[in-house]
Amino acid sequence: MPNFAQRNVMLWFQQLMQDGGPIMYIIAGCSFIAVIVILGRIFHFHRAELDVPEFLHGLFNVLKRNNVVEAIAICDETPGPVAHVLRAAILRCDQDEQSLRQAVEEASLSEVPRLEKNMKLLATIALIAPLLGLLGTVLGMIGAFDAMQEGGPFVGTDVLARHVKRALLTTAGGLTVAIPAYAFYNFLVAKIEGLILDMEKGASEMIYFLTHNELTLDGVYSAEDEAGSES
Repeated sequence: MPNFAQRNVMLWFQQLMQDGGPIMYIIAGCSFIAVIVILGRIFHFHRAELDVPEFLHGLFNVLKRNNVVEAIAICDETPGPVAHVLRAAILRCDQDEQSLRQAVEEASLSEVPRLEKNMKLLATIALIAPLLGLLGTVLGMIGAFDAMQEGGPFVGTDVLARHVKRALLTTAGGLTVAIPAYAFYNFLVAKIEGLILDMEKGASEMIYFLTHNELTLDGVYSAEDEAGSES
């Protein structure tokens, strides 16, 4: 039974693409790319999600014991931009507030492009998909008028119906791709804004903690050298 249903779906899809013409193949390609981008971004943001207050609380407890090496290791083992930004601040824990803010800013600038990866591509697909549908509609209507011009009053209704159907299918296909792509684009933008806000809040609290507690980097670079030699 599942094989029969799958075969029917495949036949329906092939017929749909054939009736829609070349523009439908382009729209289908845009749909495939959009799905890949959306799934990739959702997976990336899911891994980057972090309970920032709890994470900071754990780091503060470690740093209060002046165990900077362990705090850096915790940041290294935690995926996501928040941990990377906090790590940059901890690595300059023995410097002044201006240096800490500079380190945080540099780390944030490197993390934001990773968060926004492929987002412009998704926005472009959401924008051009209905335009492609409109192009298919125009081409379909041109085909219908060409058929009427060639056949005159004796043109068959099946010929006109084929061109009109192509025009409507491309419009529907373009909107079917554009609507969810635009919705997911806004959803992912909201996720990015939330992560950037988490980075800013976490960095601000970490800078305040580091400027009010004396910490040293003793053993940090030696531990990194040992890790590098082992690898």
